[in-house]
Amino acid sequence: MESLPLGSLVSRAPAPGWEKSPDMEDSTLHPQSATRTSGEMDKPLISCHLVDSDGSLAEAPSEVPKVGILGSGDFARSLATRLVGSGFSVVVGSRNPKRTAGLFPSAAQVTFQEEAVGSPEVIFVAMFREHYSTLCGLSDQLAGKILVDVSNPTEQEHVRHHESNAEYLASLFPACTVVKAFNVISAWTLQSGPRDGNRQVPICSDQPEAKRTVLELAQAMGFTPVDMGSLASAREVEAMPLRLLPGWKVPALLALGLFVFFYTYNFIRDVLQPYLQEGKNKFYQLPVSVVNTTLPCVAYVLLSLVYLPGVVAAALQLRRGTKYRRFPDWLGHWLQHRKQIGLLSFFCAALHALYSFCLPLRRSHRYELVNLAVKQVLTNKSHLWIEEEVWRMEIYLSLGVLALGTLSLLAVTSLPSIANSLNWREFSFVQVHPFLIDL
Repeated sequence: MESLPLGSLVSRAPAPGWEKSPDMEDSTLHPQSATRTSGEMDKPLISCHLVDSDGSLAEAPSEVPKVGILGSGDFARSLATRLVGSGFSVVVGSRNPKRTAGLFPSAAQVTFQEEAVGSPEVIFVAMFREHYSTLCGLSDQLAGKILVDVSNPTEQEHVRHHESNAEYLASLFPACTVVKAFNVISAWTLQSGPRDGNRQVPICSDQPEAKRTVLELAQAMGFTPVDMGSLASAREVEAMPLRLLPGWKVPALLALGLFVFFYTYNFIRDVLQPYLQEGKNKFYQLPVSVVNTTLPCVAYVLLSLVYLPGVVAAALQLRRGTKYRRFPDWLGHWLQHRKQIGLLSFFCAALHALYSFCLPLRRSHRYELVNLAVKQVLTNKSHLWIEEEVWRMEIYLSLGVLALGTLSLLAVTSLPSIANSLNWREFSFVQVHPFLIDL
């Protein structure tokens, strides 16, 4: 199957607002206005040129390919709006075209499902998994076409079903080529443009030509396609929207465990021990002072855990006499979590700086100053100045500011948008030398 040519760009305005429907495919929708003036549709949705993955302006080909959409839910409407704005001819198939036609751009043709699947070679299936079987009557018309599955399962469905939605769709329509794509893109990102959300679109299929067609289509819409391989990867692609910060779970639990350990230690040393041995009540230090003493301990330990696995890996390679053997799983996971651990170290250091600025604002600190002044008057001392303590505090504050600055540099350069602008030598220089300064 040959890839489709990209269409010329057409500037159209999106349809007026709608109420969210409970059913993606055949929703009960109430358009605000069923009729539109021609002036409303003349307002441009996006520029007459598309921004490709590297930020340059892509030229618009002369032909206008036709794309089909099965479904009339929120995602289908946003997808139609984006496709029309990107220069594609869009035909939408719905079970109730008269009721839903007013919600789509005027340039999009809304008709019955049987008529919508006739001419387009690429058809988006924008409906839930349980509604796939309703399309079995269109098997003959869909034969040989590319079906793009954009659905996402719930967490319960992902656990219950052993096959992905895309694989299930492929089993229902063996004469079609199924491509999994656009499931990680929200309806809001489709309407507002790829610059207001994630630009990456994972795509997988068993047919290389069909996958290449969808790759070109995603690129024409302004997104960055990512080839995920065969359709067997669809289950992994469908699990992406279900994950909540998967790379942060272990580092966050590690930081929390270190905080609890050091907080308990500082509580026993600075609060509980003076109370038991001397009868001094210092429990007021729990919210600020003990927390402020704990944060730098956690920050330093986390920072050491960023660089320690590299040393362990180098020692292991020297011991083995080769760098081509696989690391143990625990060391591999440790190496993969270094960026998250480093950012958590910076977070604790920044909190420590903020808590330190708050220390003089406490009421207890003011009482201590008043008591110190009273003691100075009672002892008949007119000038209180301890040179060693003054120098110690000055050096402590200066080194603390420098350490926070270098740690900020490490945190900023670990971000993908900054790290991608540096070559390997620059990145290594920034990541290694500030750590030596801190030591």
